[in-house]
Amino acid sequence: MVSSAQEKQSEWFEQWSLLQDDHHEFLFEEWISPYTINDFKDKDVLECGCGGGQHTSLIASVAKSVTAVDLNTISLAKEKNKNFEHVTFIESDIANLKLNNQFDIVLCIGVLQHTSNSDVIVRTMKAHLKPGGLLLIWCYSKEGNFLIRKVVEPIRKAVLTGLTRKKLLKLSKVITALMYIPIYTIYLLPIKTLPYFEYFQNFRKLTFYRNVLNVFDKLNAPQTIFFDQKTVTHFVSDLSDVKVLPYKGVSWRISGRQPC
Repeated sequence: MVSSAQEKQSEWFEQWSLLQDDHHEFLFEEWISPYTINDFKDKDVLECGCGGGQHTSLIASVAKSVTAVDLNTISLAKEKNKNFEHVTFIESDIANLKLNNQFDIVLCIGVLQHTSNSDVIVRTMKAHLKPGGLLLIWCYSKEGNFLIRKVVEPIRKAVLTGLTRKKLLKLSKVITALMYIPIYTIYLLPIKTLPYFEYFQNFRKLTFYRNVLNVFDKLNAPQTIFFDQKTVTHFVSDLSDVKVLPYKGVSWRISGRQPC
C-alpha cells in the first residue's frame, strides 16, 4: 500500500465538530470568481478537501454529481449532506487520489495551504479533469500576509498548539471581539495602506460567529503555507484560459481549463 503523503490531523475534525459555517454563500462565490455557482449546473464535480461539507452543499444544490474527498472529516461532511443522493464521499489523501473517472470541474477551496506536497496535489487534480474541464483553486497568498506569517504563525507554533480546541475557541472569541475595535474605527477611514484593509471589509459583512471561525481556522491549522504569485501561476501554466486573481490582498483565486 502506498503511504499517504498527508497524515491525518485531528484538529480539522475537532474544528468542524465545534463550528459550522453559517452559510455566507457570497464568500464562496467570491472565492471562485469570475465563475459562479451556476457554472456547476448539471456538471460532474470533484471537490478536493471538503472539510465539514459546507461547500459541498452549495455545489450539490445545482451539480449533476459531486464526489467529495477529505482525509479527516468525511463523517461530518456526509452527515451534513445526507439528503443529497448524488453526492459520493471518499476518505483519502488528495495527493494519492486515483479515481477511474474524470470531471467537468475539479476544485480545491481553502485547503491547499494546509497540505503537504502542493505540487503533487495540483497535478493529481489536473489528472482528474476532462478535456475542457475547469480547475478552481483558492489559497492563501504570501503577498499581503506578512503579519500572519511573521507574528501569528510563530506564536501559534510556540504557544497555541498545547491548548485544547475548546480553549482555543474561547481565545478566538476574545481575539475576534477585540478586533472589532480597530476595524470599526480606524479601518473605517479611507486609508488603503493599512494592513489587511481590503480583508477587513469582509469582516464587517460577516456575523460574529463567522469571524470567530476565521480566527479559529488560522490558530487551529496544524500547518499553513503561503504561496507567491510565481508559484500559483506555475500551478496552471499548462492549462488554457488561465486566471490568477488576487482576493482582498491576502489570497489567490486560480483557474484554468484542461486543453482539449
